[in-house]
Amino acid sequence: MSNPDSFINEVSEELRRDRFFGWVRRYGWIVGLVLVVALGTAAWHEWRKAQDRAAAEAFGDAVLAALEADDVEARLDALAAIEADGGRAAVLGLLQAGEAAEAGDTEAALAALDTVEQSADAGQRYRQLATLKRVMILGSDMPAEERESLLGGLAESGQPFRPLAREQLALVQLEQGDEEAAIETLRALVASADATAGLRRRATQLMVALGADPEPQS
Repeated sequence: MSNPDSFINEVSEELRRDRFFGWVRRYGWIVGLVLVVALGTAAWHEWRKAQDRAAAEAFGDAVLAALEADDVEARLDALAAIEADGGRAAVLGLLQAGEAAEAGDTEAALAALDTVEQSADAGQRYRQLATLKRVMILGSDMPAEERESLLGGLAESGQPFRPLAREQLALVQLEQGDEEAAIETLRALVASADATAGLRRRATQLMVALGADPEPQS
């Protein structure tokens, strides 16, 4: 390479360095600010995750401690003393409803379930479970048509508690004397991939008791 070419390359390189450092002096603070924000955001997210994890563990420990009480009233008092919101409040309400129902206090159980059903912060899964529990607790005290309507919605495809709702729906259909519909509901339950082994066994036993074939009809 000739000396003129070498000189030109050196000058070009110097100009590029000058432009680079000029760019750094002019805009470098923006890069620094972006880095600070990015690092701060990451640290904040890690702090939030740690806080959420600690809160979840504390809630779980409090619930387990409450459920270890010797009698129902003590368990209810301990559950009532736990502070929670959102999904955790819904879980707490469902547990309180179960304990109240066990104690024979249907009114308190229904009030706890109603709170969950009406909560805008509770997820759909919790609200649907509260509805299912309300139907089961009330039983024949709720009109059969209303129970069938509620359970029919919960038993639709894609609903989280479809197998349990189908079992209850079949019982309501039998109560109304619609044995054919009950058998079809039970057969669908037996064939359902998301039903537990216990549910399928109960459905099969009930179909056999009704003189029906549990296998799908061709």
